[in-house]
Amino acid sequence: MSGKTTEIKDPENMSAEPRRFAFDYSYWSHDQFTENSEGYLEPSGSKYADQKVVFDDLGRGVLDNAWKGYNCSLFAYGQTGSGKSYSMVGYGSNKGIVPIFCDELFKAVEAKRINAGADEEYQVTLGMLEIYNEQVRDLLNPKTISQKGGLKVRQDPKKGFYVEQLTSCPVNSYKEIDNKINEGTRNRTVASTNMNATSSRAHTIVAITFTQKTPNETGQSMTRTAVVNLVDLAGSERADSTGATGDRLKEGSAINQSLSSLGNVIKALADLSTGKKKTVVPYRDSVLTKLLQNALGGNSKTIMIAALSPADINYEETLSTLRFADRAKAIKTTATVNESPTDRLIRELREENARLMEMLKQGGLSPEMAAALIGGAGGAGGNNSANSGKEVEEMKKQLEEQVRKNQEEMENMKKTWQERMQENKGSISANMEEDNKRQEDRKVIPHLWNLNEDPALTAMVVHFVNEGTSKIGNKKASPPAEITLSGLSILPAHAVVTNKNSNISIKPMEKAKILVNGQRIIKDTQLHHNDRLLFGANNMYVFHHPQDEAKNIKEGKKTETPTFDSAQEEIAQKAGLMNTEGKSAEDMILQEEVVQMLQLVNEANAMSEELDKKVKFEVALMSPQARGLKDGRTAVMVKMISQVNNNEWMWDKNKAINRKSLMQEIYQDFVSGEENWDVPKEKDPFWEPSDQEILIGSAHLHLMSLAHAFDIEETLAITDYKGKEMGHVKVTCKPCTKDYKDLGEDDFVDEPNEMIGKDFYFILKLENCRGLPPNIAKSRCKYKHYTDDKFTETNEVESMNPDFNFEKKYKQTPVTEQYINYLKDGSIVIEVWGRQKGDSNAGAPSNSTVASKGAKPAANNATQQKKPDNKVNNKLKSTPAPAPVPAPVVKEDPKIAAELDSYKKRTNEAEGKLGSIQDQIAAKRKNGQTTITIEELEAMLGGNVNHTRNENLGENTSKACVIQ
Repeated sequence: MSGKTTEIKDPENMSAEPRRFAFDYSYWSHDQFTENSEGYLEPSGSKYADQKVVFDDLGRGVLDNAWKGYNCSLFAYGQTGSGKSYSMVGYGSNKGIVPIFCDELFKAVEAKRINAGADEEYQVTLGMLEIYNEQVRDLLNPKTISQKGGLKVRQDPKKGFYVEQLTSCPVNSYKEIDNKINEGTRNRTVASTNMNATSSRAHTIVAITFTQKTPNETGQSMTRTAVVNLVDLAGSERADSTGATGDRLKEGSAINQSLSSLGNVIKALADLSTGKKKTVVPYRDSVLTKLLQNALGGNSKTIMIAALSPADINYEETLSTLRFADRAKAIKTTATVNESPTDRLIRELREENARLMEMLKQGGLSPEMAAALIGGAGGAGGNNSANSGKEVEEMKKQLEEQVRKNQEEMENMKKTWQERMQENKGSISANMEEDNKRQEDRKVIPHLWNLNEDPALTAMVVHFVNEGTSKIGNKKASPPAEITLSGLSILPAHAVVTNKNSNISIKPMEKAKILVNGQRIIKDTQLHHNDRLLFGANNMYVFHHPQDEAKNIKEGKKTETPTFDSAQEEIAQKAGLMNTEGKSAEDMILQEEVVQMLQLVNEANAMSEELDKKVKFEVALMSPQARGLKDGRTAVMVKMISQVNNNEWMWDKNKAINRKSLMQEIYQDFVSGEENWDVPKEKDPFWEPSDQEILIGSAHLHLMSLAHAFDIEETLAITDYKGKEMGHVKVTCKPCTKDYKDLGEDDFVDEPNEMIGKDFYFILKLENCRGLPPNIAKSRCKYKHYTDDKFTETNEVESMNPDFNFEKKYKQTPVTEQYINYLKDGSIVIEVWGRQKGDSNAGAPSNSTVASKGAKPAANNATQQKKPDNKVNNKLKSTPAPAPVPAPVVKEDPKIAAELDSYKKRTNEAEGKLGSIQDQIAAKRKNGQTTITIEELEAMLGGNVNHTRNENLGENTSKACVIQ
């Protein structure tokens, strides 16, 4: 970044010219900073832009325009983890634009009030909402957060779209508005945990309405109003980054719909700015674009912050964000000062209300009004069309809501600011007192504070551990638990925590899942300062012990404050999925993916259990070799296993992320009491068809013998990604003449390089597979040879012991040095693919077997799905336990049975010889020896060494092998 220019280079093509983008400002905040004693990040180099610089450049302009009466909007766009929330909200001492704006606004208001006349008033109201999955939640009204379907978005013919019944709180100081924003953030934290929603995939809008009532030169009272929207958008990950390419369930998720719609709106507005007059701007495509219509293309002064990640693995995401911002800067808005005589505003509202009331009395709507209310949908059809069925009822509701809204606005205008503040004084004071008491208690009372992947939502929920015994459980606990948790896998009676003379211990109840410092506990466990606790699948907390902390400080012990990432890494490490030593850049990326997938798997398992989907999930690490590659990165995948018949499916990371998003939608409907929360199995993210082809395993055929023109006849072990043997495949490679006839005795090659420049022919045969897993109904093999782009495939055979009888002829004319090196060092990776028997029905119980029609399913009943209690039985029909799957009866002919017996004998013999070699090596090492002679090796192998091949290869130059 240099001045106003941002450059980006493709890490895979560093010699290419960088791409350059010009903006009003370009800020660097990745490094060149130091943390002072108060935790504020100060510049230590010329590049770093701290929070003060960003606010002075951007926030100050928003503040000045609000005083002038302009509507203002500032929104942050970028991928998850790029710093959007840090810029908007900040963290700790590094306050972002929102809190600094509020602080500066009230400083200026207080200065004005000192010399204000009797007719002057300065009013500030706050609204705070979240858009998640196309549903609007009022964050200042916890009762509506879990409301089914969220709040309605209505349209006012004059003012545009608004949220019906959104709380608007009058605030009179920075402390009050800060308290309210913290309250909204706490409600957001609790809601995301309860609904198992991913906070990074929600849009948050803080709406501040600033009203100034002042007399003009003639003494007439004037009202100047500015609406300031501060918008923290969801992570902008592109579809191919978070979705699953090739998944049968594309992410039709409404979570991504809003950002896609935002992109379409910005493109359309940019086209309009360049003179394309016939462009239609699709504001109505999502809730987000409806509510941002004024900000993007109407009466508003708008600023967009594009947050970027400097990491090379995020190159495509960062480039996409820069392009998005480049289009957005072409948009032109027309902002006007919102100032009118107060009396005229009241009169206009009164007249509009009278007109609306008259319409409601008559029970009819004009075509014009219908068009205004439903966006033109009723205008062409006249009264008969508009006054039909549900449509007219919906429009009447809109009329009534508009009347109510107008009446409320009129009453607020008539009241003095002092009267409005007096009405809310009790609740505001109570909230502030409660908040102050909480902060003071945290200094002396042991407590748990929450960890969240979003730092802005961390430490927003606090549970105190008072002297004595406290029960921990969900809302169904009877009597109510002292510490109430909600979310995945939280039981009514989950745990008991005891505070005895400041010694704190926690004991899980039967079947309750609790991890302490990454390790599951099953008995009473002592807690210490900064211990990390995971309750259920997604309730992560840190234990804070003030007395222990003070003792540590006194003894000079410095302890790091845990973070969400460090706690998740600890869980992954204790699960044996992560190595913390000698981490390269590639290891760090792998570690990050493992942590992400482990969290996903834990939540997916908890949702599956609560919804009775009869599947479980595991994290799988698949090496490049297991995927048929010579080298590359280890892939982090997720394995889904049917608990009905043990069928398995493997998902790549993107597919797993996509599926989890769809699982969350179903789970949220379940928790909200939606009647039709369950979906047909074809649309169910917990289900996969049994006939979907899966990778059983792979076998490696080494080609060194071909380099000497020797035959290869091998029965190779087929191993899965864990190295577990899944069966055997019989392969032969036979060098031959140009006519594909057998070679003569003189055609063998002593030195492979002698073949260079000559023609080489061979036949590869894949004869059969034996001993495949019993749940495999059909199977086939495929492989690539040398420079093949496409796989060579056998026919699919219906058997767990298939005979492929596959043959392919190869020729290399002429042989090159590169081909010889391939034969000497390379191998053919034979992948064995199969289709599983039967339909697992995993994840797809019909509505009738899970919940009676119209019933509200019981949520948070994770461990009681198989055996519901009486309360749950009132709502859930009993689901019979699945009948055990009988072992398949395999009927094979005697020839196959003899082959299998032969394979077993050969395998046992090979294992015995390997054990003998290992024993001999151990004995020699113990005696300080480092070599084994050829004779000793022959003795270990029982004398079965093929001397003919040694003669053909020439005399061995070394008679010993070195022990590594």
